[in-house]
Amino acid sequence: MDFSFGAGDEELRARARAWLTGHLVGPYADALGLGGPGSEHEGVEARRAWERELGRGGWIGQGWELPSGAYGQQRLSLTGQVVWAEEYAALRAPGRVGHIGENLLAPTLIAYGSREQRDRFLPGIARGEELWCQGYSEPGAGSDLAGIRTTAVREPRPGTGGPLRVTGQKIWTSLARDADWCFVLARTEPGSRRHRGLSFLLVRMDQPGRVEVRPIRQMSGTSEFNEVFFDGAVAEEVVGGEGNGWTVAMGLLALERGVSTLVQQIGFAAELERVVAAYVASGSSGGSGAGDPVLRERLVRQWAELRTMRWNALRTLGSTDDPGAPSVAKLLWGGWHRRLGELAVAVRGAGASAGPAHWAPGTPYELGLDEEQRLFLFTRADTIYGGSDEIQRNIIAERVLGLPKESR
Repeated sequence: MDFSFGAGDEELRARARAWLTGHLVGPYADALGLGGPGSEHEGVEARRAWERELGRGGWIGQGWELPSGAYGQQRLSLTGQVVWAEEYAALRAPGRVGHIGENLLAPTLIAYGSREQRDRFLPGIARGEELWCQGYSEPGAGSDLAGIRTTAVREPRPGTGGPLRVTGQKIWTSLARDADWCFVLARTEPGSRRHRGLSFLLVRMDQPGRVEVRPIRQMSGTSEFNEVFFDGAVAEEVVGGEGNGWTVAMGLLALERGVSTLVQQIGFAAELERVVAAYVASGSSGGSGAGDPVLRERLVRQWAELRTMRWNALRTLGSTDDPGAPSVAKLLWGGWHRRLGELAVAVRGAGASAGPAHWAPGTPYELGLDEEQRLFLFTRADTIYGGSDEIQRNIIAERVLGLPKESR
């Protein structure tokens, strides 16, 4: 297969690099490398301003299936999107705070929403002015999304009825503290079960007394995930019609992995380089890491697997006829990243388990983690969030291999 880029792609690469280097100045230069999974708490204000800067440049929404400039965005080919993403990651540009709206909600509105809904919400996303979070998982319905219990009931009013009022709890919601809106999967048909009776709702987060966000503090000391409580919050829009939420929600999940997988791998490569550097430094400082043939073999395997993941992602880029491609990709990168976290602390040796250098009894205990320790702790969740390994294997077995469905 030919995985090379054309002349037009290389021209775009030069233009993208020039734009990024010309705009990553001042407060944006200070935000280089900040944000992203595991670090969403870093530099939020600068990253939110950077989102608006990207919008002014027309770089948001480049993959939308719409004419270029329809909502102020420039339209790029799939390979063009990869080029932009590679340059963005290579320059360590700030972690995006608008990716949920751009890459999940917007394509869903294009596929399932009305023209009025697209005109209402896509311009704000394209300008980087309105941020979104995802209200899917619940305490009792994570990977088994069909078990959700959040409800939305029509407020009784004369005539056709009033707005839908949402009541329930969502969990593991990234960026909820900074989001302006949340797309919520809720049960709108009383007494319905599993996939039936669900609706895909758009809910404004700024509803005092109706929407409450509680950060979830993790072992790493960060709180990028949140619980979100809805107490009669108004849902302003229903996407795809009431009762069709499962179809819309599954359509969104199919859009969740694409070009972003290649971007993610650039970050993985940088992490692997740090682990390799730590391995080499261990030998030069008299440690036991460098020279250990088992660790060396594991590092080589990580590098080879990362290259394979890239080729697989390029091979399936834009594929619409392979229902198992997103699940295969998730299985590959989830396990790879978790193994990298384990390898990072193995290279460090006994020192990786050390806590803070100074701690006095009676004072709050902070882990005082370094990059390798944070990597290890965060990657423990890689095979769970975004659809656990078990769920991905079920999808492949049932939808690709045609095996009998799992009994419930």
